[in-house]
Amino acid sequence: MTATATIGTVARLAGVTARTLRHYDDIELLVPSERRHNGYRGYSDADLERLQQILAYRELGLSLDGIAGVLDDPATDVRTLNETRDRIRRHISRLERIASSLDAAVSASTNGTPMTPEERLAAFSGFDPEEHALEAEERWGSTPAYETASRRTDAYSAEDWRRQTDEANDINQQFLALVDAGIPADSEEAARLVDAHRSHVTEWFYECTPEIHAGLGVMYTKDPRFAARFETAGDGLAAYLSAAFAARYGS
Repeated sequence: MTATATIGTVARLAGVTARTLRHYDDIELLVPSERRHNGYRGYSDADLERLQQILAYRELGLSLDGIAGVLDDPATDVRTLNETRDRIRRHISRLERIASSLDAAVSASTNGTPMTPEERLAAFSGFDPEEHALEAEERWGSTPAYETASRRTDAYSAEDWRRQTDEANDINQQFLALVDAGIPADSEEAARLVDAHRSHVTEWFYECTPEIHAGLGVMYTKDPRFAARFETAGDGLAAYLSAAFAARYGS
């Protein structure tokens, strides 16, 4: 195209949101060539070519910081692509475990051999790969926290996920014990469990700062998906966690 394209047109053509394009502009990953007098953005052919590269690298799983490094400093290209290759290999390994689990299910069905629930779900235990994934990327996709969590979890085995789940469930049960005992969310006992929960997130996923942890506490009640998940573990858990986190961080 010879004329520049509006942000709405580019968003529609690329299958992304205008909010995403504005974010790319804010972090100087994709700065439109034209800024019209009314403040509207105008995207040139060169801008669209850069967006095409950005979307391709995102498809490969690179972080936004990683993409900026590749596009703005070609010397980092090989290192970044090597890291991406390693991440893809870890993902392939996980998919192979899932494929083996499905092969076992097919064999059991063909031979009339029953499988235990543990055998059927061993490859997936403790992890819902879709739940909140887009939410996490939207909030922290360009941060080291999301990058670290993605790298760690890609490498986890079924046994790792079982251990993580058992530890998380244990912390939840301790919180529920406080609820049942009528111990307030701003108590010292609750504060100790909040610290234990933050340590658990740091150990298994990413460096969970007090700021991030406080934000999670808000999401536990504001986001109905989080609330439903914790309410399944026990009545009142989501509200108590949110209150305990707020008390711990003074928010």
